[in-house]
Amino acid sequence: MTGNAEPRAWAPGADLETMRLRAQILNRTRGFFNTRDVLEVETPLLSRSAVTDPALDSLRTVYTGPGAPEGVRLYLHTSPEFPMKRLLAAGSGSIYQICRVFRDGELGRLHNPEFTLLEWYRPGFTLLDLMDEVADLLIALFDGMLSCGPVERISYRDVFLERLQLDPLVADLDAVLRCARQQGLVVPAGMMDAGLDAWLDLLLTHCIESGLGNGCMTFVYRYPANQASLARLTPDDPRTAERFELYLNGIEIANGFHELADAREQRSRFRSDNRIRSESGKPQMPLDEKLLDALEAGLPDCSGVAVGLDRLVLLAAQAGSLDQVMAFSLDRA
Repeated sequence: MTGNAEPRAWAPGADLETMRLRAQILNRTRGFFNTRDVLEVETPLLSRSAVTDPALDSLRTVYTGPGAPEGVRLYLHTSPEFPMKRLLAAGSGSIYQICRVFRDGELGRLHNPEFTLLEWYRPGFTLLDLMDEVADLLIALFDGMLSCGPVERISYRDVFLERLQLDPLVADLDAVLRCARQQGLVVPAGMMDAGLDAWLDLLLTHCIESGLGNGCMTFVYRYPANQASLARLTPDDPRTAERFELYLNGIEIANGFHELADAREQRSRFRSDNRIRSESGKPQMPLDEKLLDALEAGLPDCSGVAVGLDRLVLLAAQAGSLDQVMAFSLDRA
């Protein structure tokens, strides 16, 4: 050993058995989609545009070279969603991708700023169809490793009513703050000035999530319209969006949408996101005009979902943190 390096500071976090388990899950994932005639694709990690979602922050770099003598700012993608939708608009049909994605400010037991995402899109699928396929995938991946249990579906509204006796679709900020105090939440710095949706998310993550997906796969669906992101609003209740999240053993595994195809509405949401970012002191992000053009050209009616593969490996390995299922997390980079 040289210098002041800690013993074996160079070593991977995941042991050999876990790395083999990870490879097996990747192989089973590809096999699952191959049997269903879903095409594997690759799209760029870098883009001139970036996600506007106020809850996500992109990592940035600068390209200097031919064609950019003064440099061009580029963003590492937080998801391959935008270019994959461009492929869908070009007639790709059902597609999936396994890739590394990057999110600034995310580090902890279940977070790393660089991680592996599985994302796929199914033209002609309803949100219910996609939930069924997500459940089928997990059963196939975890066969012989982990019991997923039965499938449970519960609306966002009902899970708040059952667990906190709070109706998130009608409650105002005062009611949500009262609920937070009743739950004994220790409020993070800066949260007192946060909006209603941020407080609802805090209640979900700190007071509800740990009880979801225990002995079953729990799909929470019909999120509030303000949390629609890139999902369509629910036709029979525009207060909600056609969005779901999947929980297993108290851990969020997947985030799915019946995809918004209206370019004008999507542009409006992007601009609204940027206004919220400005109000919270975050920089505005450049809009993805190529995505908006693709939506204008025509996105097929489809549903899509993103699944955190590292978390799947964590569950299968019964590990305590992502560091134990990644070769080199940020702390080991």
